[in-house]
Amino acid sequence: MIRDLVFTETWSVPEFKKRQGVTEIEILRNEKTGKLFFDYKFGSGACSRKAETGEMDNPVISQVISATTGEQFYLLHQRGENGGATTICKL
Repeated sequence: MIRDLVFTETWSVPEFKKRQGVTEIEILRNEKTGKLFFDYKFGSGACSRKAETGEMDNPVISQVISATTGEQFYLLHQRGENGGATTICKL
């Protein structure tokens, strides 16, 4: 699935929070699906598998577009992971 994602813009977590006008981002687990997602005051986004395994020491948030569907969403992932991230969910 990651192969069809186009990464259009990437921000550090502090940059994303400032851009969105929020002070906090929460990583949550969907109790029905078990998948992680992140939530901020005005929306939500997907988390890469590395968020679930705790392998992120330099998290960033990217705006991505699915080349297949045209769907646009935010993805929380490890810096440098574009192209190697696995999308856990799209919200």
